[in-house]
Amino acid sequence: MRIAVLIPCYNEAMAIAEVVRAFRSALPEALIHVYDNNSTDGTAEIAAAAGAIVRRESLQGKGYVVRRMFADIEADFYVLTDGDATYDAAAAPALLARAVADGLDMVNAARVTEERGAYRPGHRLGNRVLTGMVTLLFGRRLTDMLSGYRVFSRRFVKSFPAMSAGFEIETELTVHALQLDLPIAEMRTVYRQRLPGSFSALRTYRDGVRILGCILRLIKQERPYLFFGMLALCFCVAGLGFGLPVIGDYWRTGLVPRLPTAVLATGLMILAALSFFSGLILDTVAAARMEARRLAYLRLGAPEGDGLGVETGAQAAVTGS
Repeated sequence: MRIAVLIPCYNEAMAIAEVVRAFRSALPEALIHVYDNNSTDGTAEIAAAAGAIVRRESLQGKGYVVRRMFADIEADFYVLTDGDATYDAAAAPALLARAVADGLDMVNAARVTEERGAYRPGHRLGNRVLTGMVTLLFGRRLTDMLSGYRVFSRRFVKSFPAMSAGFEIETELTVHALQLDLPIAEMRTVYRQRLPGSFSALRTYRDGVRILGCILRLIKQERPYLFFGMLALCFCVAGLGFGLPVIGDYWRTGLVPRLPTAVLATGLMILAALSFFSGLILDTVAAARMEARRLAYLRLGAPEGDGLGVETGAQAAVTGS
């Protein structure tokens, strides 16, 4: 079986050699692929010296890098991780073993840590809120939607229409799996603090807003009836709020003394009707798109584990499953 470890990197010179060595030790049969995303600190050269296969992606953003990796690399199973040495490479055999044993298309590594600096309170709260939104709308099957450590089958990777540019790629991966009801699982893994002197490219507020925008975009695309139905409800409530007093005046006096308010109420009700019927039409389009994605997914073979050198007893590498 071909196993590929995918490591997108941006200015991770301090940690990338350790990450490459750790995954080579945990998965000696795997090919380690590092994609450098315009680093200026020599990340690519250090990764190559550590034994990784190094390529470059000029479009800036993790989403662009993952998109390129998924397109370029052929394997039976893919291990996606970060180049900052925060994820536990020793857990990779257990994640792979779970994917192979249960025939899964994705195994998500939910982060567990006792180090205060590893998982900042703002990031933890944001992750819970964003994960709660996605799982409420698309299915409660994961607890750490924003984890960057996952195992994928070839069937998942080659049928995933990556569209995100930045850190919202994890949201897109999760929604794709939940929307198509793919066989997935989640295992808890150790999450460590970044090495002293290294800095994360993730910006709490800027990237949090971008992830929230990605969620709203995916709701509009994948659940248009819900999205436009909520818009229709808002327009309808506002229209009734403005229109009912005007109707009351008309019934009492036979006159419409507040003509601008009546015009506004009429416009809001027209917008409500347009939003409602747009949702109905786009819901049919979304169903057709989902069928097309499902057919593309089914054209690829199911994940198989024959010949995969992964010990199923590697569960000791994780804190729980």
